[in-house]
Amino acid sequence: MNRSLPRLTRLCGVLAAACIAWPAAARCLDDEIIVEARIGSGKEAVPTTAQGPRMDIHGLVKEAIRRSHAIGAAKLLAEAAADDAEEQRVARYPRVDVGGTLGRSGSMVEGYPDQVGNQARGGLTVTMPLYDGGRISRLTEWRSQLAEAARLGELTAEEQIGLQTVSLVLERGRYRVQGQVYQQYARKMSCLVQALETIVSADKGRASELVQARKTEQQAELARVQTDSAIKQIEVRLRRFVGDALPADDAIPNGLLALPDLRQLLEEAERSSEIAAMTAQAEASDRYARAVVAGQRPQVSASVTGSKVKGIDNQSSYFAGLSINIPLYNAGNDYSASAARKRADAARLQRADALEARKFRMAEVHEQASAAFDRARRTVGIVRDSDKVRNYTLQQWQQLGKRSLFDVMSSESEHYNMRIAYVNSLYDGQQATAMMWSLGLGVLSRLQ
Repeated sequence: MNRSLPRLTRLCGVLAAACIAWPAAARCLDDEIIVEARIGSGKEAVPTTAQGPRMDIHGLVKEAIRRSHAIGAAKLLAEAAADDAEEQRVARYPRVDVGGTLGRSGSMVEGYPDQVGNQARGGLTVTMPLYDGGRISRLTEWRSQLAEAARLGELTAEEQIGLQTVSLVLERGRYRVQGQVYQQYARKMSCLVQALETIVSADKGRASELVQARKTEQQAELARVQTDSAIKQIEVRLRRFVGDALPADDAIPNGLLALPDLRQLLEEAERSSEIAAMTAQAEASDRYARAVVAGQRPQVSASVTGSKVKGIDNQSSYFAGLSINIPLYNAGNDYSASAARKRADAARLQRADALEARKFRMAEVHEQASAAFDRARRTVGIVRDSDKVRNYTLQQWQQLGKRSLFDVMSSESEHYNMRIAYVNSLYDGQQATAMMWSLGLGVLSRLQ
């Protein structure tokens, strides 16, 4: 009888502690809302609510393009290439040159009086190509294709800036959502700490549980602080592109949640600005090869030259006629033409290789996006079940120790880790979708 008295006293103490801690522990059952994103396929319609976030990101991309020095340099290079093409185009027009000299001249011949005096000489020359075997036309086409390649290079640079901006916005959203999850985790642990503080005040033997709960709370808070630091680092990089006007929220276009159709993407690959630029470069190499061959044909030009000398002897002269140049033999002609043709063939092969690599990269990224979205769908069900498990475990722990605090900590940790896994899967799929957009017609055309 005397032995059962300490046990009864301890049981009463536990019951009293449980009654005292029950209001605080009951508040810990308030679980957070689990938001499930609507993940669709390329054939599914995008909800109309995506228009606002889509336009917000499009505005950020446009601002990044406007502020980019690299885009400004690419634009100037494109304009310079266009000027080069115009310079070559007008080469078929007449060319007029005026020249002259002014000085003092003298002529001394033995037996004749010296002739010394001031002299002015002026001349006018007009030349115009009549026939060159198509060389000027081929060179003009060569320059025009290079100008087109430079213009498409500017679009490619814009696309790269756009993709980097969208990727940074997505990464910022990823870490901000992770920060919210860690904050909720820390708040849940804080709630348990408060409940354990109340219990320990009545039962000193459970102090170790309080230490364990505080340790887990500190770990959750540390993860939140590290996430906040990552957000600040991303925002520093994002401000380099868009300035200080960062979006207040992290709304993401639902278009990034729709898996694009792979067949359509593969068709868009050939119309991408990068592949189009390589096509223009290959065409330019072909035109230059034709210009080299045309340069080996007869060249005919018309010229008119007139000059007048004012001084000791007043003289006037003129010449009007045709100038004909017929190449007969040049040992390097065949080599130069062969080299130009081989460069053109190499450019076409490089374009074909780049297109093939682009299509395979699309297929790879499409599989990555599909797998990420599939993980997100599957993880949602696991998160719901883990939410139920953690609440059941907490209730059983509160009911006179049917579960240990270790079980409570384990279920809570598993639940929040699964929520982080869901966030990562969702944003991995969005990043892969943005990459597929960039490999096709570009993120700019998709965001418009």
